[in-house]
Amino acid sequence: MKRKRNPQVADQFNISRPAVSKHIKILTECGLITIRQQGRERFCVAKLQKLDEVSQWVEQYRPFWTARLDALDAFLSQAAQPAVKRKQSKK
Repeated sequence: MKRKRNPQVADQFNISRPAVSKHIKILTECGLITIRQQGRERFCVAKLQKLDEVSQWVEQYRPFWTARLDALDAFLSQAAQPAVKRKQSKK
């Protein structure tokens, strides 16, 4: 279990520190990380077992979304092909 101080986490991303703090708050609320206080420093600790739960949840929907996206791809490919003009017969 690797832990990082909040500023170390912020330095790894190209976003502002307040934005990182907001993300840390959301991840804490979701149970994906915990915050440990040691003196004046706060450390983020990833709860990797929670990521396994998220992965399992996503996997149960993968077949559904794969089929739906494949159908959309086929529809869009067909729609992109030029329409074949039919010859009209003269009467």
